[in-house]
Amino acid sequence: MNTHTLTPAFARTVALGQQNIPSREKYEAAMRDIFERRYYTNQGPLAREFEARLQRFLDVRHAVCVANATIGLMMAFDALAARGCALVPAAGNPALLHALAWCGVDAVACDAETANGQLSIERAARLIADGKPDVLVGANLWGGACDAAALRSLGDQHRIPVLFDSLQAFGSTVSGVRAGAAGCIEVFSFGLDDVLYAGGGACVVTDDDAIAARLRNIRSSYGAGAPVSVERTSNGRMSEAQAALGLIGLDDFATHQAHNRKLFDAYRDGLASIAGVRVIEPSRAVRSNHQTLVCEIDVDSCGVTRDQLIQILSANHVEARAVAAGEVRGAHAQSLPAAARIGASWLLLPIGARVSVTDVKVIVELIASAVAGQVSRQGARA
Repeated sequence: MNTHTLTPAFARTVALGQQNIPSREKYEAAMRDIFERRYYTNQGPLAREFEARLQRFLDVRHAVCVANATIGLMMAFDALAARGCALVPAAGNPALLHALAWCGVDAVACDAETANGQLSIERAARLIADGKPDVLVGANLWGGACDAAALRSLGDQHRIPVLFDSLQAFGSTVSGVRAGAAGCIEVFSFGLDDVLYAGGGACVVTDDDAIAARLRNIRSSYGAGAPVSVERTSNGRMSEAQAALGLIGLDDFATHQAHNRKLFDAYRDGLASIAGVRVIEPSRAVRSNHQTLVCEIDVDSCGVTRDQLIQILSANHVEARAVAAGEVRGAHAQSLPAAARIGASWLLLPIGARVSVTDVKVIVELIASAVAGQVSRQGARA
């Protein structure tokens, strides 16, 4: 198959990631206040305001802001005193595995639900019966959610704490409740790929006062709030610059969410008629943040593999990426058929601030042409 057009469909790269960077005017105004106060980090006034607004937005007792999501996950595992092994989704964010490795916790991979890629509760129950892990980890992936209630029930039944990796779920609602209130501890990401951008920062949320106190004392060597005994500390403080960006992002969240929804609908409507291409709906989410667009490529139906499609899109300056799944390092040896299928056939397509509905229509045309056995030869588009 010829994977290159004579002239790429786009003159610029249509990139993955939300890229919700505020306007220069908003950014300069926020930075000016920081320099006038001469307070740049260490739980400053903007970081405290950001935490307070996150607590109201997510309806949680505590939001502890940190420098990045990997540090947030590391702190969360330490706050739960996880030391042996953690049951984790076989599909998800690599940051989770990095955090476990830093904490010296082994990963036990749990296979996914076939339809939506979320953690399989049935498989999790069997793994717990085989050997009790120190913590259960549920990931709320691709703007959707795992079966949080069922996972909490498993945790309660076996007296195992539950942590939710919600790096991709900020602002999504499940049964009328925003992600954040599902478990004893939950982690959100505010990087360039995320619907809320805070300079690569993150936050850890909980309704448990004791866990929150440990988190605030783990975050830095001199802690915040009431001092409590912790085994080790980090330098995970969120800067004032990150908090300023986060506050702007909260103001603009509804606009970004609505834009994502328009793009998602355009992809779903456009790809619906293409044989062998299935858009993955955000599972269990009454209202998703739609910060990612995931589709499954069935080579038997469409005649083109996921990886061939990535090459075709790349030649047309469209960034696409395989979904990471089925390769959990350090996992106990086991069969992960659903995750293996996801890792071989699921695809991420561009969605976010720098993508338009017109861009989506062109990307859909490229996919349709590839599936039809042709490569579109379109003129350059700005």
